[in-house]
Amino acid sequence: MERTPSLDTLNKVGQEVRLKGWVRLVRDHGKVMFVDIRDYSGVVQVVFVAGMLSDEQVALIKGLHGEDVVEIIGTAQQRKPGTENADMPTGTVEVFGKELTVLQKAAELPFDMGGKDLNLELPTLLDNRSLTLRHPKVQAVFKVQEIIVDSFRNALKEKGFTEFIAPALVPLPTEGGAEVFKVNYFDKTVYLGQSPQFYKQIMVGVFERAFTVGKVYRAEPSVTTRHLTEYLSLDAEFGFIENYEEIMDMAEHVISRIFDDLNEKGAEYLKLYQASVPKFSKPIPRIKLSEAKEVIFNETGRDIRSEPDLDPQGERDIYAWAQKEYGSELIFVTHYPTVKRPFYTYPDPENPEETLSFDLIGRGVEWVTGGRRINEYGQLLESAKKWGNEPKDLEIYLQAFKYGMPPEGGFALGVERITMNVLGLKNVREASAFPRDMERVDIRLS
Repeated sequence: MERTPSLDTLNKVGQEVRLKGWVRLVRDHGKVMFVDIRDYSGVVQVVFVAGMLSDEQVALIKGLHGEDVVEIIGTAQQRKPGTENADMPTGTVEVFGKELTVLQKAAELPFDMGGKDLNLELPTLLDNRSLTLRHPKVQAVFKVQEIIVDSFRNALKEKGFTEFIAPALVPLPTEGGAEVFKVNYFDKTVYLGQSPQFYKQIMVGVFERAFTVGKVYRAEPSVTTRHLTEYLSLDAEFGFIENYEEIMDMAEHVISRIFDDLNEKGAEYLKLYQASVPKFSKPIPRIKLSEAKEVIFNETGRDIRSEPDLDPQGERDIYAWAQKEYGSELIFVTHYPTVKRPFYTYPDPENPEETLSFDLIGRGVEWVTGGRRINEYGQLLESAKKWGNEPKDLEIYLQAFKYGMPPEGGFALGVERITMNVLGLKNVREASAFPRDMERVDIRLS
């Protein structure tokens, strides 16, 4: 008999089925025992009646505990009226168990895995990651993440973008600064990429529209609820733009598609967290950084007008204002200072001290960053030198512009941060299956 995934029991009522999976929960009521079985498709309830089983089988079932690996043969049947479970996709059916085989016993669990929630402190959650990832509510985080990544890909492919794979090892820091990881590369020193920026710009000269999904690395000496040293970045770049606002339009298209797909395909996962996707007005409101700082001063009395960027509180303040003024949980902040953006960022012709760049603030946190890039070879070369870069170190990158590059720009999304904000998680580490930070690389560093 072929194996039946748990979810397929909905279509097998009245038929014999063969289940394989992990024991999620055991409820022993003496003569009747209930066992919830988890597999790749979901969870289904199995009912065993002691009087219809051998003593050996009853002993096996009564000896089960969470995460035992089992095989069960039984008959799928409709649940009796009033016993359905609306919180389970398989909640209208159950399996009447006839035979159980224990494929592998699990060690005694260090904490309860059978509850609806997994109420653990973050260190315990991460110290036992191989186990805690199995909990349905934790699984839901990464189901949501999968939808975000798939939606990003599909939204861009519909617009004619081509996916490419960017390298992780790079010859020099993409965005400059000291916050990079050095790697011993044979007898040389290279770096883990801070961003696939150079490569996605190069690929504009190849495909015109390109995107990549990959890990990036930031050696930021920061232990906060919103920073990771390794995270998943969704990067897009495209050419022949008429103005930098087209880039925000494309980013809005992608974000809108992600939200639509989360509502359609991820409703059950959002429900577990009592979460909803952010509401936003179309188009997403846009405000210059200088204007945003004035708004914050007028709204809160807090004066950050001389600062070159929004601090975390400033991001929360402008989000609150966007909610009040536009009913929007998203807002674009544009025209960041030239001194705060990388050398390839396009200066505003009307005010070269500012750039045609932007951040998308979602629920008070930066979600997306992007902007127009310098595409004229001579101007880019001059800007690179001004920022202290050696042209010879940028040879492959500059080569793409030397041989013709249209007006272009792009953006990048941080997957873990978006996941955290959508689900209302307290710490971005909960949105990383295997988080890396200053204190942890799987195990806590001492």
